Amino acid sequence: MPPTYRNPKQIGGIFIAKLIVTEKPSVAMSYAKVLGVHGRQDGYLEGSGYIVSWCVGHLVELAPPSAYGEQYVEWSITDLPILPQKWQYLVSASTKKQFSVLKKLMHRADVDTVVNSCDSGREGELIFRLVYQQAGCKKPFSRLWLSSMEENAIREGFDHLKPSTEYDALYNAALCRERADWMVGINASRLFSCLYNQPLAVGRVMTPVLAMTVVREAAIAAFTPEKFYTVDLELTSGCTASSRRIPEKSVAENLLEACRKEMVATIQRITRKEKSENPPPLYDLTTLQRDANRLLGYSAQQTLDYVQSLYEKKLTTYPRTDSCFLTEDMAASLPGLATDVGKAFAVEEPFSIHVQQVINGSKVTDHHALLPTKSMANADLAALPAGERNVLQLIAARLLCAVGEPHRYAETTLTTICAGEEFSAKGKVVLSEGWKTMERKMLGELLGKQKESAVLPDVQEQSQCSVTSAELKEGQTSPPKSYTEDTLLSAMQAAGADSMPEGVERQGIGTPATRAATIEKLVQKGFLERKGNKKTKVLLPTDKGKALITVMPEEIQSLEMTADWEAKLLQIERSEMEPETFMNEIKEMISSLVKTTEAAKGANALMKNKIIGICPNCGKPVVEREKGWFCENRECRFVLWKDNAFFKRLGKRLDGRMADKLLRDGRVRLKDCKSAKGKTYNATVLLSCEADGRSKFSLEFEGGC
Repeated sequence: MPPTYRNPKQIGGIFIAKLIVTEKPSVAMSYAKVLGVHGRQDGYLEGSGYIVSWCVGHLVELAPPSAYGEQYVEWSITDLPILPQKWQYLVSASTKKQFSVLKKLMHRADVDTVVNSCDSGREGELIFRLVYQQAGCKKPFSRLWLSSMEENAIREGFDHLKPSTEYDALYNAALCRERADWMVGINASRLFSCLYNQPLAVGRVMTPVLAMTVVREAAIAAFTPEKFYTVDLELTSGCTASSRRIPEKSVAENLLEACRKEMVATIQRITRKEKSENPPPLYDLTTLQRDANRLLGYSAQQTLDYVQSLYEKKLTTYPRTDSCFLTEDMAASLPGLATDVGKAFAVEEPFSIHVQQVINGSKVTDHHALLPTKSMANADLAALPAGERNVLQLIAARLLCAVGEPHRYAETTLTTICAGEEFSAKGKVVLSEGWKTMERKMLGELLGKQKESAVLPDVQEQSQCSVTSAELKEGQTSPPKSYTEDTLLSAMQAAGADSMPEGVERQGIGTPATRAATIEKLVQKGFLERKGNKKTKVLLPTDKGKALITVMPEEIQSLEMTADWEAKLLQIERSEMEPETFMNEIKEMISSLVKTTEAAKGANALMKNKIIGICPNCGKPVVEREKGWFCENRECRFVLWKDNAFFKRLGKRLDGRMADKLLRDGRVRLKDCKSAKGKTYNATVLLSCEADGRSKFSLEFEGGC
């Protein structure tokens, strides 16, 4: 059904148009379809009284330090801190064309109002308003705020546009976040780069996250495993009872000998407790990313990319949410949605739908929990890319589990006495599968084989059982585990929670929308690396990452401080704190940092770049830096760029292993290279040098072709 507002208004003989500004072209196309706008122009669509255009991400960005004075072109401690009084913005060269389109549209005589239709969140608000201001637009604008890209939701959204003033506080929070990050990043990066005479990237969120991984690996390295021993008794009643952990082997051996002599155990007590495991909550973005990493091996960024695509295809609701609940007005439609989702995933038998346990409007801020949409029921799911289909299945499964019944079971502990020592056995009997039935139906293959719980025999207290065998078991205490993307996201979400005041809902480092990007940036900068198999990878700090944290003052790597900033940004978003108060705190912190920080003694040895080989041009060491592997001889032009065009054409990215092989052997064999036509082949890349020392590559095909 077409919208009621489709026909354009006419004032003084001029047809009046409404300008719709989205964040991405794909979203613009969806809105245009619903609004009946079909006239395609260069950078926008027009028709039916509407003009629909787009931003392509951040069109307007903060200007670099050099915009505030020529003295900031070169990096020097004496010029710090850089604290702009009047902030400057610029349009990047790559986005200048689209900005020009938007500027012209905003100033067109027939455009009377503008609609901010960028993504419904902090960053979307910032993207639009910076373009609006940079373009010098003074026309009134309203806000489209959506949680779903389904046609009925879009129609409803345009029928009930929000006043822009409702989102002023959200914009202020976004502005504070952007400017605070700029000040911390620019000043701290320049300060530490100058102190240690090499380029170092420091970030408000990035550095504390890196510190978490460094601390974890230090704890693992410092861990000393301790051996312990247990005695296991096999009873005739059909179960195994174990002793306490015994530190001394001789004590355990004496107990074993005594048990083997006695070979009878007395049932001292039987404890039975009925327990209940409530359904899991609906997904917010972070918990989805965690499960996708744990079950599917996807990185946080991959999951965000997949779910963003699903959202734009109208198959899920808005992904960048930090809520696990729905609002009260959604209760009526939820049973129908759950039924449709069940049918789409071939759940044929009836299942329980308890709506109220996922409804709590007081815990929904900008967006409700992640859900599949009604459109999904009629979509061709088999046609989706595998990654998107898998993520959609997780979201669908979580909905059906979340509205299910509790999982109920009885846990029994059997305590026996043999040779004067207590031995215990635990068993579990499922009373009602509840929501776990749905979890197994939807995600059975991903969950893998579940460990069977022991079923204890039907025995009476004070009765006796024969001991058929007794064995000594040796074990040792385990160190903490290295972070996976799943556990690091969890730690980021919970960071600083202990020091948070009661009632603060959003805790931790970063936001659901930015945590994935933070991890990716740390990997790209060479501070973190992923190691492990395809499904389970751990995130380990590199030597470069460890060195950076070693020299970094506590206030920059502090989890508590960063989490406190996030809480204050949320207060600004809710109009509970003045932006100026927050910004003054940041300025004072940076000024103090610059004034008091000195180079750590002996740190230069830590900060040395890693030598990976010898330059084939001049014979000097080749060291790794952020953008590639460089010859230490400043006169030599040899470099292996990480973002290498030759390797890109092969469908590869030059990594540390390849660089090492090239420098050591002058060649590296590559599997599954891709031709321009999409065909795969194996080949060997040969390294040589141009006359001026620059690297030169050639291919040697298998078979000598």
